Amino acid sequence: MQIRSATLWKIDIPFNIAFEHASAKRRETESILLGITSENGSAGYGESCPRQYVTAENIDTVRTFFRQKIDSFARLANNLSNLKQWMSKHAFDIDANPAAMCAMEMALLDLLAKEEKISVEKLLELPELEGQFKYTAVLGDNSPEAFCQVLKRYIQMGFDDFKIKLSGDLEKDQEKCRIFRQETNVPNRVRFDANNLWNNYRTALRYLSELKTDYFAIEEPLKPNLYADLSKMSIELGKPIVLDESFLRLDQIDHLSGDPNLWLINLRISKMGGLLRSRAVIDQARNRGIKIIVGAHVGETSLLTRSALSMANYAKDLVIAQEGAFGSLLLEHDLCEPQIMFGKCGWVDVSQFSGEFNGFGFSHVNPQEFDVLECSRFES
Repeated sequence: MQIRSATLWKIDIPFNIAFEHASAKRRETESILLGITSENGSAGYGESCPRQYVTAENIDTVRTFFRQKIDSFARLANNLSNLKQWMSKHAFDIDANPAAMCAMEMALLDLLAKEEKISVEKLLELPELEGQFKYTAVLGDNSPEAFCQVLKRYIQMGFDDFKIKLSGDLEKDQEKCRIFRQETNVPNRVRFDANNLWNNYRTALRYLSELKTDYFAIEEPLKPNLYADLSKMSIELGKPIVLDESFLRLDQIDHLSGDPNLWLINLRISKMGGLLRSRAVIDQARNRGIKIIVGAHVGETSLLTRSALSMANYAKDLVIAQEGAFGSLLLEHDLCEPQIMFGKCGWVDVSQFSGEFNGFGFSHVNPQEFDVLECSRFES
């Protein structure tokens, strides 16, 4: 296959409601879309969500990576085998730019599968999508009043799995937890996300004890990569630690010593660098008995939701929760048709992506309203 062009867009879709957590506040997406076309006129699309506080990436670093790598990528990564070789050769740079790589890899996999008239799953020799997938209700660090309004909407939809973002303001978090206990009168499963609030694990333990709410796991309570302290904290709590900012690459799995039940890996496709690197993490997690949450960045469109479904389907026995699939519940509109969005009780039915379809299976992806950051064309 010959790649003819590659176009990079900045995607800034307004949110229907603002979303906050301890590291950021967002009112619109901050995403990148990459489109790659072949000499046959087929087009493949990939998305990424560069986050400074997660992988030290932003829109400008993705743009720089594109400028530096796209010529080589277009010439040499023209089939699946060559893509793997190219990624191996550029592994050091990809480690520093995983979100940028995610968009490039997704776009190429979508294009290769379309050229062969098969699904991305078949291209990668993964199980085809089937069945239903249940998503978590994510409650951001809003005011208690806004928190209550969003919580009531989730309850009306029938959710029973919740993730609550903590702020570090004890009175505010106590009030949110009080509202949660008051409004939810049926058994629910709750986990907290602290987004790296504390330096000391004993400070974190004291804070969590003051919330007076039962929870099954805590995500990133400490500054990133403090694995020894996180292990001690998990043992004292008797609950697993969810690793997000502390798990960006496969080699970090060697830090997860001891009982595998101490850990949960938050596998977000963008921060991991795409599907191939995510699959490698799943394989090693399965070997070690570590469970996974298939996560999502706030503001992902259906493109990244679709790629995450591919990995959730592959990791089925390991997945204890799944995040994302907000679609136009959060975004003013989605890029893709059909959009992927959870419904009652958080369920997504993937029957629309079952059977005969090519690539990721979207009938339409429309980036035309957005700003072009870069465009490259290639000759034979």
